[in-house]
Amino acid sequence: MLYPYESSTREVKTLDGVWDFCPDAEGVGEQQRWFETGLPRRMHMPVPASYNDITTDSGIRDLSGDVWYERTVFVPSTWKQKRIVLRFGSVTHYGKVWVNGEFLMEHKGGYLPFEGEISCMAAPGEKIRITVRVNNVLDFQTLPPGEIEILDDPYRYEKPKKVQRYFHDFYNYAGIHRPVKLYTTPKAHITDVRLNTQLQGDDGLVAYQISTEGSGSIRVEITDAQGCVVAQAEGADGTAVISNAHLWNPGAPYLYTFTTILEQDGETVDVYHQRFGVRTVKVEDGKFLINGKPFYFKGFGKHEDMNLKGKGLDDVTCIRDFNLMQWIGANSFRTSHYPYAEEMLDWADEYGFVVIDESPAVGMTFFNEEKRVFVPERVNDETKQFHIQVMKDLIDRDKNHPCVVMWSIANEPSSWEDAARPYFSDIIDTVRHEDASRPVTMVSYAFPYGSRKDKVADLLDVVCINKYYSWYEDSGMLDVIGYQAEKELTLWYENYHKPVIITEYGADAIAGFHSVPEVMFTEEYQIEMVRRFNEVFDRLDFVIGEHLWAFADFATKQGTTRVIGNKKGIFTRERNPKSIAFMLKDRWARMEDFPEDTKA
Repeated sequence: MLYPYESSTREVKTLDGVWDFCPDAEGVGEQQRWFETGLPRRMHMPVPASYNDITTDSGIRDLSGDVWYERTVFVPSTWKQKRIVLRFGSVTHYGKVWVNGEFLMEHKGGYLPFEGEISCMAAPGEKIRITVRVNNVLDFQTLPPGEIEILDDPYRYEKPKKVQRYFHDFYNYAGIHRPVKLYTTPKAHITDVRLNTQLQGDDGLVAYQISTEGSGSIRVEITDAQGCVVAQAEGADGTAVISNAHLWNPGAPYLYTFTTILEQDGETVDVYHQRFGVRTVKVEDGKFLINGKPFYFKGFGKHEDMNLKGKGLDDVTCIRDFNLMQWIGANSFRTSHYPYAEEMLDWADEYGFVVIDESPAVGMTFFNEEKRVFVPERVNDETKQFHIQVMKDLIDRDKNHPCVVMWSIANEPSSWEDAARPYFSDIIDTVRHEDASRPVTMVSYAFPYGSRKDKVADLLDVVCINKYYSWYEDSGMLDVIGYQAEKELTLWYENYHKPVIITEYGADAIAGFHSVPEVMFTEEYQIEMVRRFNEVFDRLDFVIGEHLWAFADFATKQGTTRVIGNKKGIFTRERNPKSIAFMLKDRWARMEDFPEDTKA
């Protein structure tokens, strides 16, 4: 699905702002046809944003079920004879859309875009009413999974309570989280652009495939950063050659613009501009190669999470995050644990950050060898088919971003279960078929030995693992880290013969808590834990990256193990540095992105 960039033939109108909002905890709105009659109660709700933290009502914050959004907008009178499309960047976790009371579309999945043509519903120069039913319920056929539990013990509850259970450690924010746009295309238009770059000596080879709706001929132009044409080609499939190409490198990005022109009888009908970078990625001889050079991942797992807006896209916070990552010396991040907004990837392209792009398959475990996840009554074939579709949609959305160097199909599933192997094998095969140009990984919390031995890692290109020695196990025992980390990481490599990235490690630290000697939850403990991990990484040449958990503190569901959220951030939720940030800044300043022999 092409992002709605403006061009000489395409216009975009943003519908972000304040919408009408109505909670529907009983789920009666569709039966009562609110999409026709209008919302019975109205409060203000900003878009994009999670609705959970906007009001002062805990019943809305923790609602499991439906909420409704609605607004009216003018369709510009200049859009006559145009194809008009309504697009949502994401609706979490399910959205159903009506225009003027007429059903338009529905979409399952909270982190990818969907759109529908409304040309027959929208008269240019007149108002349209857009109504959206949003549902946040998670079950074992959604990603992430969850389940609804009914608490009906009469000795404990006056009346039965419906509770949403989920198994991932971040708050189940919901709402219209990313921009809503109306945009136009000509009737005959470009529907897809697929780019793949290779190097031939000093030249960049840009293989392209163009799809269109309607007849016409295709020609393409590639312009450099100064707007000069550096390559041209004709036809819907072909290869354009950039002589003496500037490469997209981590920390030193160079972006070209690929312009697709659809013509009929020599006249331009549609134009689409796509920025891209010339770069290659490959896993070879235990190394992760970007443009043929071994790359070392330095950075974070992150979350789309911020004060008040929750998971709503916020340009201010996002740009601040990129500046902080540059300041600290990071070169990469993982979209833990779901696809991030497309705007984030545009900025990663521009800032030169490497991205591991992850699906929303998180929480597919009970961390218990006895209780199975991959069984017919839980994660089953219906789940797998949805998971496959999510990966196809993710690749289709992000395939042209040079920042994206690897696909991650899941985070911390019960990969020790026998049934996990055929489940993930089919997904891995799909990803390789959809995009053979990028490696595939899965982030594991299993082990390379024993009853929880990982049964999927040998199918991957890179082993990514999350480990918390001295935190969740052997709590407070910093002295075990060196032995346990070196022994286990070595076993991962010896058993699977894949390069290893530690995609999560770290400790909760409450800003301002200090102690000598270091104890858990202090800033000193966080520093010492990470330092001991890093010493091990520096001794192991098969370790090709370190991503701390996490970039910033973030919200979680309420519980006795979290104090108003997860505090493993290197920065606070307000983006202020903890003491460890300065230690990392010093370490990463001494480490090359492309180390030749040593990492420190």
